[in-house]
Amino acid sequence: MLSVLVENMGLLCSRNRRYTAADAEENAQTEEIERRIEQETKAEKHIQKLLLLGAGESGKSTIFKQIKLLFQTGFDEAELRSYIPVIHANVYQTIKILYDGSKELAQNEADSTSFVLSNEHKDIGEKLSEIGGRLDYPRLTKELAQEIETLWKDPAIQETCNRGNELQLPDCAHYFMENLHRLSDTNYIPTKEDVLYARVRTTGVVEIQFSPVGEHKKSGEVYRLFDVGGQRNERRKWIHLFEGVTAVIFCAAISEYDQTLFEDEQKNRMMETKELFDWVLKQPCFEKTSFMLFLNKFDIFEKKVLKVPLNVCEWFKDYQPVSTGKQEIEHGYEFVKKKFEELYFQSTAPDRVDRVFKIYRTTALDQKLVKKTFKLVDETLRRRNLFEAGLL
Repeated sequence: MLSVLVENMGLLCSRNRRYTAADAEENAQTEEIERRIEQETKAEKHIQKLLLLGAGESGKSTIFKQIKLLFQTGFDEAELRSYIPVIHANVYQTIKILYDGSKELAQNEADSTSFVLSNEHKDIGEKLSEIGGRLDYPRLTKELAQEIETLWKDPAIQETCNRGNELQLPDCAHYFMENLHRLSDTNYIPTKEDVLYARVRTTGVVEIQFSPVGEHKKSGEVYRLFDVGGQRNERRKWIHLFEGVTAVIFCAAISEYDQTLFEDEQKNRMMETKELFDWVLKQPCFEKTSFMLFLNKFDIFEKKVLKVPLNVCEWFKDYQPVSTGKQEIEHGYEFVKKKFEELYFQSTAPDRVDRVFKIYRTTALDQKLVKKTFKLVDETLRRRNLFEAGLL
């Protein structure tokens, strides 16, 4: 009996040793998990949240891609290749818009003859319009590229292209039409520039974490940038991102004062941008949030403003041209900038006037300018952080 008791006690002690060892291992794992959570929580506190907002076609996604190229590893070959169908789709969509637009203008314009294609090009136009209307586009071959180039060079299509602001013609139209042979090569791999020009509407939310690069070293700040779709049906997804934002980067395409929305062709794009900026400024959760306004697409604006008067837009109806050439471009830009400044202060409650507000002239496709702009944004936000910490 005694031997059985001793044996059972031995088993119990052995079992306790096993439980103790298992418990110790489990406790060690729990402590490690808690330590990591604590580390990540501390790290999260040092990450500044940036929200990239703006109407559709404002250039937000191009800015986002530039950040990836400038402050991360860029695009590897697999990522570059993934843009091939997007770029080919842009080509087909562009030529369809132009061909269909030429037919519409030929029917409705008083001087319709300038929009009528030559007979030998009409069949090509019908074929390409049909391809452009599909859900799945074929890979761009040399033969198709040759047909697209033939149609592109038709005087009626060129005349239609001059009216592109009325047709939802994408900004990438000229670039891709001028590179058709390279884009249709069997061994084609998109370049970084091709990727920047590629247009696909953002849906949902995408994010990127980065630290801006200075002249000699990385900034101490780490940013997490969120890009969300700008079209009206995407904006309901914005709200849940509004908490804890360090700065809003609002993109306004200043070249689009004579264009209408993709989703509502009765609505002027600049008027939509004005109303959207006003709405964002008044959000309660942005009471102390810094605002960085990117007056984007200046490269297109400086060409357009000499041909299309700013006062075609209701918001700019009081604009009066004063000069020509570079002086007029600068005068026009300063007028638009002042309109946004006035809107900011009109839409900002007295208790919010001390929040940071900066305006930057940008061209999202210009990598050097984007890098310089983000360096300035970084300096501004670091200075604000030092001020809030009582160190300035």
